[in-house]
Amino acid sequence: MSAIPAAQRTQPQTGGEAGKPPCAPSAPAVQLDGAQARIGGHVVWSEASISIAQGEFAAILGPNGSGKTTLLRVLLGELALTEGTVSVLGKPPGAQQGQIGYLPQRRHFEAGTRIRGIDLVRLGLDGARWGLPLRRSDGARVEEVLELVGASGYATRPIGRLSGGEQQRLLIAQALVGQPRMLLLDEPLDSLDLPNQSAVAALLERICRREHVSVLLVAHDVNPLLSYLDRVVYFGSGQAVVGTPQQVVTAETLSRLYGVPVEVLQTADGRLVVVGLPEAPAHHTDRHAH
Repeated sequence: MSAIPAAQRTQPQTGGEAGKPPCAPSAPAVQLDGAQARIGGHVVWSEASISIAQGEFAAILGPNGSGKTTLLRVLLGELALTEGTVSVLGKPPGAQQGQIGYLPQRRHFEAGTRIRGIDLVRLGLDGARWGLPLRRSDGARVEEVLELVGASGYATRPIGRLSGGEQQRLLIAQALVGQPRMLLLDEPLDSLDLPNQSAVAALLERICRREHVSVLLVAHDVNPLLSYLDRVVYFGSGQAVVGTPQQVVTAETLSRLYGVPVEVLQTADGRLVVVGLPEAPAHHTDRHAH
């Protein structure tokens, strides 16, 4: 397995991109050292050393089947490493579940689904989950997150009648309502059109800064996210390359990880645009493997 350049490996530069203020202390929210993950006897990735600071907005990227969702499973304590070490919010995976808001791969609500958006968000509170009455402070928190995600105006409507972008905002609010220290989101931009992808990416950055929450999301297309990210974790060829977008999102690195030529262009205002990534197949090989 080829070595990963030292500058692209793990050490975070707190504060993200130039011009972004630091939003949290530098103690890692996620730390993996020499990590290897296997599924069904197959090594998904190995020698992965990943460090993400508290309060950073990070994307987990790479070709399909490269192990993006596998990393989420490791962080959630669903899959044990076969080599190396991992900590989440300073504890072993699974020990801080109450501090993590998790949004699995996009759910699809049928048009006839009658549950209101506000009730869906309340399900993110332990009291609502166990059928206990909501405290006044809980109701205030629900209203707070609805306002934060921009969903107050339609939260009382049945979720089946809302657009995909509106539904996704409510699901993010549900993951956020319990005041977690970390959000883990599995392809939250999937099936959204480009304007909604950009809007959700901007929303997640705002949550990171305002709530001081570490945000890690799996994504297929990096372009809607690049303007907002502090850090990227790129999987490919059994490796993990980690760093700021400027360090990692280069034609040389992405071409090596994807195994096909990938171009990275820079616009007049300095934004990066990735061109030539292969299209995502319908199913992700590491999503439900055991």
